[in-house]
Amino acid sequence: MRTITDALAEMGGVASTSSLTQAGLSRRNIEAGLLDASVQRVARGVYALPDADPWLIHAGRHHAVPGCVTAAFATGLWVVRRPDKPHLAARHGKPIEGCVVHRSGVPLTHLDLVCQSLRCLPPLEGLTIAESAVKKGLVHLSDLRGRFPAAREMAFLGLVARIRPQSGSIIETMARYLLEEAGLTVELQVNIPGMGHVDLLVDGLLGIETDGYAYHSSRAAYREDRRRWNLTVVRGVPTLRVTFEMLLSEPREFVRMVHQALATYRPAH
Repeated sequence: MRTITDALAEMGGVASTSSLTQAGLSRRNIEAGLLDASVQRVARGVYALPDADPWLIHAGRHHAVPGCVTAAFATGLWVVRRPDKPHLAARHGKPIEGCVVHRSGVPLTHLDLVCQSLRCLPPLEGLTIAESAVKKGLVHLSDLRGRFPAAREMAFLGLVARIRPQSGSIIETMARYLLEEAGLTVELQVNIPGMGHVDLLVDGLLGIETDGYAYHSSRAAYREDRRRWNLTVVRGVPTLRVTFEMLLSEPREFVRMVHQALATYRPAH
């Protein structure tokens, strides 16, 4: 039989009465949890496991839930950097010590957290979250477009128009954004005969391959990578390798490097 502790564990450790009842718990279940001390009431209509994260309990005491980039990170979306302060969503929209508060309906939907991220974060950071949500099927592009009808929000609508669900990773999205901002033409997942695809192709000439933390999963993957790398020379597709760390800490150097490579190889074409 499902207990309140099971339900709270699935919800991150803290939840409201309405969320618990929607999950199939009765008020009798909730009261039983309070009586045996397996859960605690942290605010009117809000319950928590004793070992829940302190900041989640802090949020619950103020009738708030994770929002914006904090909720995006918990959902597994592409977050460029975790914020210094937790971002919360609450109907009341009142300040909460140590947190950034977004006035919003609760519970928060994936569409809500994506819109909050686009409005709150720098454009690149909002784009990575939105693009990953669309790629994972959590948000539909048509619904996202419909959330920015006001003329004053045209900039956000322009950012939504740049979402490419075929992007393979946060590194690809970051690299593409930086290069497009620099006025370059960027194609995604371009097939090179005999070689396979390159992550990005800049101005129809320069390949960009993105390296994640665990790039080679095996010796065979390492050999295949070297085969493909050699073919970039044979096929005349010079290719640069970039990492998340480079794009995050040295974005201008990355763009400068791409411009230098294009200037070097254009005469040959």
